[in-house]
Amino acid sequence: MSKILIIEDEEAIAELEKDYLELSGFEVDIENNGEAGLKKALEGDYDLFLLDLMLPGVDGFDICKEIRTAKNTPVLMVSARKDDIDKIRGLGLGADDYITKPFSPSELVARVKAHLARYERLIGSGTKENEIIEIRDLKIDKSARRVWVRGEEKTLTTKEFDLLAFLASNPNKVFTKAELFRQIWEMESVGDIATVTVHIKKIREKIELNTAKPQYIETIWGVGYRFKV
Repeated sequence: MSKILIIEDEEAIAELEKDYLELSGFEVDIENNGEAGLKKALEGDYDLFLLDLMLPGVDGFDICKEIRTAKNTPVLMVSARKDDIDKIRGLGLGADDYITKPFSPSELVARVKAHLARYERLIGSGTKENEIIEIRDLKIDKSARRVWVRGEEKTLTTKEFDLLAFLASNPNKVFTKAELFRQIWEMESVGDIATVTVHIKKIREKIELNTAKPQYIETIWGVGYRFKV
């Protein structure tokens, strides 16, 4: 049974999230304080974190940052703040998804299941012969989930790696943002294709010499993105 930690200071919302997740077969813990939530997240054995942004003690951004320094466990941010800048910041810190309140409980459960399924496949894939993609100065080890640029190893979040590896495995093919969202996040975009844009930007910052003139991930205006070889 997958175990989820909800860090949310609004007790009614936290209890609602817990009820629906438990009905779907998950084991759920709740913390209403940022400091206590961060401590529990780092010390506990959880399969996914549901993280509110506005918390007493330590805010959700700082908690996400600390989790990412220690774990690759999926992090879903939940917030009433609809500004793109908050979403961009959260995803940039390594969150796997950003859900805006109010949301339907069925959407929350669907997203949790999608992220858990993908993560479980990644950690349960076992050892196999490395699959290496080498294009110019870029090297991607798909089985070890490592990336080097000009011999220097780069640290990518789970979704950044998934997106880069998928594009590099399908060179010269144009994908729309909606197609990439479905492929990497395994759900319909429901207006969240900006998530793809944010991740492409972060990947470019890590692998491109000049992000204004990318040599790997090319923007096809009005359509989407293509990995150039």
